[in-house]
Amino acid sequence: LDVSMDTWSYFYTCLVSVWLHRFYIYSAVAFGIGLWVVIQFTTTRTKRKKSHKNPFSPEGTSDKLGNGCAPLQAQEVHVAGVKIFYGSQTGTAKRFAKALAEAVTSLNLPVEVINMGDYDPEDGLAEETSSRNICVFLVATYTEGQPPESAAWFCKWLEEAANDFRVGKSFLQGLRYAVFGLGNSAYVDHYNTVGRRMDRWLWMLSASRIMTRAEGDSNVAQSKHGSIEADFEAWKAKFLTRLQALCRGEKKPCSGKCKKGKCKSSGRQSKESSDHEHGTSEQENTEAEELFETSSEEEAGGTDSVIDVEDLGNIMGHMKKAKVLLLEGVWNVHGVNHSGYHLVYFVCQFLQAKLICLMICALFSGYKLIGSHSGVKLCRWTKSMLRGRGGCYKHTFYGIESHRCMEATPSLACANKCVFCWRHHTNPVGTEWRWKMDQPELILQEALEKHQNMIRQFKGVSGVKAARLEEALAVKHCALSLVGEPIMYPHINRFVRLLHQHGISTFLVTNAQFPEEIRRLEPVTQLYVSVDASTKESLRRIDRPLFKDFWQRFLDSLKALAEKQQRTVYRLTLVKAWNVDELKAYADLISLGKPDFVEVKGVTYCGESSASSLTMANVPWHGEVVSFVQELARLLPDYGIACEHEHSNCLLLAHSKFQVDGEWRTWIDYGRFQELVREHERSGGSRTFTAAEYTARTPPWALFGASERGFDPLDVRFQRKNKARDILGC
Repeated sequence: LDVSMDTWSYFYTCLVSVWLHRFYIYSAVAFGIGLWVVIQFTTTRTKRKKSHKNPFSPEGTSDKLGNGCAPLQAQEVHVAGVKIFYGSQTGTAKRFAKALAEAVTSLNLPVEVINMGDYDPEDGLAEETSSRNICVFLVATYTEGQPPESAAWFCKWLEEAANDFRVGKSFLQGLRYAVFGLGNSAYVDHYNTVGRRMDRWLWMLSASRIMTRAEGDSNVAQSKHGSIEADFEAWKAKFLTRLQALCRGEKKPCSGKCKKGKCKSSGRQSKESSDHEHGTSEQENTEAEELFETSSEEEAGGTDSVIDVEDLGNIMGHMKKAKVLLLEGVWNVHGVNHSGYHLVYFVCQFLQAKLICLMICALFSGYKLIGSHSGVKLCRWTKSMLRGRGGCYKHTFYGIESHRCMEATPSLACANKCVFCWRHHTNPVGTEWRWKMDQPELILQEALEKHQNMIRQFKGVSGVKAARLEEALAVKHCALSLVGEPIMYPHINRFVRLLHQHGISTFLVTNAQFPEEIRRLEPVTQLYVSVDASTKESLRRIDRPLFKDFWQRFLDSLKALAEKQQRTVYRLTLVKAWNVDELKAYADLISLGKPDFVEVKGVTYCGESSASSLTMANVPWHGEVVSFVQELARLLPDYGIACEHEHSNCLLLAHSKFQVDGEWRTWIDYGRFQELVREHERSGGSRTFTAAEYTARTPPWALFGASERGFDPLDVRFQRKNKARDILGC
């Protein structure tokens, strides 16, 4: 017993001692673990350095080189080749491209020289994201800061892709590139504009620079090296050095503090980033930055930056700080004092800031502003049909010619702030008209001119059909659905009449908040009402309307729609986890408004925005949309599923009165409509007509269940090889 007590006493004493000295024990264990980690790290790094033997050094000459950059026994090829794109007006860029190709060839690397005029960036650039090629762009700036004729389409596509919300911001992630611009500094306002913008657009699409943009100056007096040829040779030497470093697999990632296309890192991170861009010593980097890293108005945030209206969310952070700007003298408008606020276009000073953003956008391509409150833009389906790649869902459902359709609006303002707004709420909002009004004649004239100018830019573009390009100059349809609430425009009836007098059909969309305006609206080809939710609470959450009596206005708008004799449409946008479980309530609303057609479409994800919490998880699959429509059709005995446009994730329910002798007649006889509307106008409105008087037979390929899934067999379906980077929406 004494022995056992002694043992226990000794054991207890040890435990107490361990507890009292636990800090030292912890420290010893931590030191041991730390020492082990250091040894492991040092050993791994030493092995890695030995494995990356320089193939360009004398010791490496015994190894037979595969692509000029790595021994044949190496498992990974860091650079597969170099593609050199040039856009030249006088031949200088082409000559430089050939000279660079010869230098790259000397490194035993495959090289390809490409004229931008012979290359389709929409088809080809996405493939370069995984090709391991290095893309070099040598492009000149021509008259008035424009690209050479051969590079016009390449630059236009790149600009639109960079500024289009439907093209993901990581569209060119993985593409590695360098830009050398050719210009003349004697033209101060446009010096190397094209090279600077191309560099920016590539960066906006998440392509990776391998070195800072360089600029050659044909103005001998200002050229860094005495001539544009010498500028090119200096840059070429640095490019080859950087290329060799990439071939060895050297990677020094940027700190990630890049803004507006230019690295803003500081301290050690900045040095690492600079080394990453140039692949040279610190002294060489300093020299390179002095010689080549010229700032541009775009990167400095100047007024010449290329920003589409979809991307104004970034600007709005700065615009909020400028709420109290005075606009008179800037936009030449008339101010009115009201309740202590100075009204210029809008009562709210925050809306004034938004208007500034929209007015700035008038300078940029893609989205064109007209006067004070209207706009026009070229739809991507217009471009698609010009190239024989298919039309939009309206082509499938109603027979419009997408390449002859103009997308416009006479009112940028809207009374809702929908969660899926494809403008991220950069357009102004309001419940009544409060700004200087432009006349309908001015709006239509400028809309047609700007639309036709955008169409003409496709002349000579690869794949564009000449016959369709000629047809596209004569606008036949107008989709009044670009942005905002067109029916808010006080002269909307005059504007619609002008369109009809020009032989242009009208597809007008309203958000169901202006019932009296719907009642007063004269006949249009097809009148849409957006029905984004079926209950008061879900409508409040999804549309976020400004009117306090929004639900009553919504219901009254549907009742007003039921009174129309021409074609009417409900447009349902399905948002998963928001409004897909309200089938019975939707059926009740359809019974209330009695529309001729019901379009059901999955929501289009417009990218991240502080104005919306939607993500890709809220976008329904096409199969889910089909199931929803089938369930809805079972609740509506007077409707049937008529058409489908799979590419737009959209289906059409049509009233049974449009099914004649077993055939659907959802298409429109546009010539007959123009005859009817002329008779209506000549009679002073006494001669009325109905939707049934201008229908046309729906072709078999457009019907639901057809193997074409709504794609016109006369066109050729374009499938991206990298489907993960496909463009969403319609």
